[in-house]
Amino acid sequence: MMGNHTTVSTFLLWGFSSFPDLQGLLFVMIFFSHVTSLAANVCIMVAIKLSHNLHTPMYFFLCGLSFSETCTTMAIIPRMLVDLLSDSKAISLPECATQMFFFFGLGANNCFIMAAMSYDRYTAIHSPLRYKILMTHKICFQFMMASWMAGFLVSLCIVITVFNLSFCDSNIIEHFFCDISPVVCLACDYTSHHEMAIFVLSAFVLVGSFVFIMMSYVFIVSRVVKMPSTKGKYKAFSTCSSHLTVVCIHYGFAGFVYLRPKDRDSFREDMLMAVTYTVLTPLLNPIVYSLRNKDMQTALRKVLGKTNRFIPQMGSRRTPDIKNVQTVDK
Repeated sequence: MMGNHTTVSTFLLWGFSSFPDLQGLLFVMIFFSHVTSLAANVCIMVAIKLSHNLHTPMYFFLCGLSFSETCTTMAIIPRMLVDLLSDSKAISLPECATQMFFFFGLGANNCFIMAAMSYDRYTAIHSPLRYKILMTHKICFQFMMASWMAGFLVSLCIVITVFNLSFCDSNIIEHFFCDISPVVCLACDYTSHHEMAIFVLSAFVLVGSFVFIMMSYVFIVSRVVKMPSTKGKYKAFSTCSSHLTVVCIHYGFAGFVYLRPKDRDSFREDMLMAVTYTVLTPLLNPIVYSLRNKDMQTALRKVLGKTNRFIPQMGSRRTPDIKNVQTVDK
């Protein structure tokens, strides 16, 4: 994968080095945000798995999205936390390529899953009588597998394009992870052809899936406004509001970073935006779905209630054992 003329073998992730006095505070904030995000997404996945009334296509896709976002954060944040505490920010070329591959593969997968979720909502509202036929478990699984395969295929094309370039000048990446723009700006032979190829691949993921989602919602809205019942309209819009909120958050940040023209002066803005969509967005998504969805709230309360009952039972089992040991010793 690596170009034959590459002389740079190690990069330095210099993103947070511009804020040496804030690195301790950033570590604490990012660590607790990451742990909270992991806990929230795991709770959603467990709640969907254990609640039979949530075994529907909408929650199947939501579970897949939570899992994919969890993996996305794991591709970036653990390394970021280590670099915040370490003086060495070095990352080898293969490690950099691997990080970029998984981050963009999972990010593209998130986009395609959200597109599948919009199609699911369109089918449920437009063809409610045929919904169970059109959205079987097999079809949902095929949508999920297609999302993963397409996401990683696009990511592989981007990584091959980037790491076939020659890096023979500076090795300092002005970012906290191996993002596309800060890496390609270090290449000696980066041309407009490479830039166009990367832009087309990024646009295919972001613009393509976003247009599909918006088209789905145009048909959804046109169907809902024709409903005679106000209650039916409210129910239809409420089932879509959580998904639409997450879509706006996700595509707003991603589009700003990956689809606008780049120069070296924009790297710091991109880095600050990247903190938002790598740390905060995975935390906001489960909050949005849990706050705006009564079925999810009920399922989460049941899961948390079972957990709270399980912990005292574990403690009560240990106490008699200690007493018995003390009696035997005497």
